Amino acid sequence: MHVSVLLDEAMEWLAPRPGAVYVDATLGGGGHAEVLLERIGPDGRVLGLDADPQAVDRARTRLKRFGNRFEAVHMRFSSMRDVAEIRGMESVDGVLMDLGVSSDQIDEPQRGFSFREDGPLDMRMNPDESVTAADLVARLSERELADLLWRFGEEPHSRRIARRLVQVRERAPLRTTRELADLVTSARGGRSRPGIHPATQTFQALRMAVNHEMEELTAGLEKGLALLKPGGRMVVISFHSLEDRAVKTCFREHAGRRESLHEGGERLVRREPPVCVLTRRPVRPGDEECVRNPRARSARLRAAERSS
Repeated sequence: MHVSVLLDEAMEWLAPRPGAVYVDATLGGGGHAEVLLERIGPDGRVLGLDADPQAVDRARTRLKRFGNRFEAVHMRFSSMRDVAEIRGMESVDGVLMDLGVSSDQIDEPQRGFSFREDGPLDMRMNPDESVTAADLVARLSERELADLLWRFGEEPHSRRIARRLVQVRERAPLRTTRELADLVTSARGGRSRPGIHPATQTFQALRMAVNHEMEELTAGLEKGLALLKPGGRMVVISFHSLEDRAVKTCFREHAGRRESLHEGGERLVRREPPVCVLTRRPVRPGDEECVRNPRARSARLRAAERSS
């Protein structure tokens, strides 16, 4: 079962209060939503979204005791503002985004997210989408594959891996996670950071490309901030540097910076809506949580509050 990461810290920064309304934009296993519902009392509401229909079904089952105070919708979080407004939520008290892939997805070989067990090279969070990881590996050029692995996986051996992928697919298409993991391990010569599988960054890059994760994140951050009422808070939990940089940059642009004028004085340059960044540095899980849930080790939490 999926274990919610940085649960206590997320609640601390969201500061839920009775009667408040929240959007959990990445339902996953429903752990964060469950605690929010418990804390906001009988008059509070939570709207949950997830691109994975299986996650939506699991959350509905887990949280059915909350009745109409909770609603789960199968939808990408880039659509959260439209989904909320249709349900009469013109503004909300908080938005939570817990990014990346869930334990439930990783632990199901048929989804193709993990190299721990063999499965189809899929990686779609939404099975209704048409393009799989196998499709990308089969059709992208060597240069496009190398760029993808570097951009989304920060893979230092991206060119070598891309070259090997193209060589191998000329003989037969890659169809399984084990085939890909073995190919990447061979192309890298088994080299990787201690405790990290050599194929980790390649799998991350393909998963992010298949699911358009960075485009979704950019849109979701803007939609979420626009949905907040003054004083409302957004909390984002990310799991690698690309996501964290995107969150950090977005929050800084909305917080603004002072810019000197040629005629003297200065002006504040910022994006709308204005926010106050609450976390000067990312909040990381403690040693106890990392021991209890090793997948939490790379988690980073950032929070911002809408000013007006």
